[in-house]
Amino acid sequence: MKERDLFGSIDIHLIKVLHTVLSERSVSKAAIRLGMHQPAVSSALKRLREFSGDPLLVRSGACMVPTEAGLRMLDPAARILQAAQVLFSDARGFDPAQARHTFRIAASDYLDPHFLPRLMAQIKAQAPLCNVEIWPLSAASDYRTQLAQGDVDVVIGNWATPPQDLHLGRLFGDDVVCLVANNHPAVRRGWDKEAWLAVDHIAPAAMHPGAKGVIDDFLISQGLQRHIAARCPYFGLIPAMVASTLLVLTTGRQYCERFVDVLPVKILPCPIEFPRMMYYQLWHERSHTTTSAKWLRERVKSVAAALKREKITQPAPSAKTA
Repeated sequence: MKERDLFGSIDIHLIKVLHTVLSERSVSKAAIRLGMHQPAVSSALKRLREFSGDPLLVRSGACMVPTEAGLRMLDPAARILQAAQVLFSDARGFDPAQARHTFRIAASDYLDPHFLPRLMAQIKAQAPLCNVEIWPLSAASDYRTQLAQGDVDVVIGNWATPPQDLHLGRLFGDDVVCLVANNHPAVRRGWDKEAWLAVDHIAPAAMHPGAKGVIDDFLISQGLQRHIAARCPYFGLIPAMVASTLLVLTTGRQYCERFVDVLPVKILPCPIEFPRMMYYQLWHERSHTTTSAKWLRERVKSVAAALKREKITQPAPSAKTA
């Protein structure tokens, strides 16, 4: 096919299919994300293969993987889609009441359990025609690549030292405390540093590859190590596990306080003085000036500020929960 005919046959929709299929490494998952029928995605992929002269996505064992040519196309495809968004959406301004847009947020569930529900409510109230996708932060995800390729708009989580290659906005800080069952021996006897290190701890799974978490990173810096008896990738389930065992969860007070009235658990001070846990939203230079992305970041900031105000106005914790 002549180059002129080739470019005349490619539109933004095909570029979006290309980027989504290569990112998801699955035609079926790409179809779900695009809101298309799988045969339509397969047909578009067939056209893309004809245009490129390359299979783009091939089977490797039980999985599909991009070819070398496919991998080279991923970043340019993301740049084209971002440029198209800026060209059309930003040119006329972002009107949340009328916009049809998909916001993609990667977030840690270490957050206050009210954070994401309130963020979703605020987005849908102000931008009812927009879609929202919440992506997990896990050891299997690479949030830097997701941001760079435009797969997600913003990442929300806690870092002792946030990455320097991304834009960031500080959301809130939180004191580190321990959550234990009402019948945990430490409720009656208390504990010192050695006893705390020796008890059975439960910890979340890594938030991203190579991560140990802010608690264990700090302990390592002090030459200390706690006994982690259990790990769980679902942070929201850990308080219930604490309530029915002698496991200890060490995390932010704001998170723990949401459970003391609904589960048989108590908050205890930690005998090791940890730095405050700091929560941020991170974004890439790619979306720094995009009006829709800026609007989303303002919503994130607004929800964090509202939760912070509520915390300030709440009564001080009683002796039995501090």
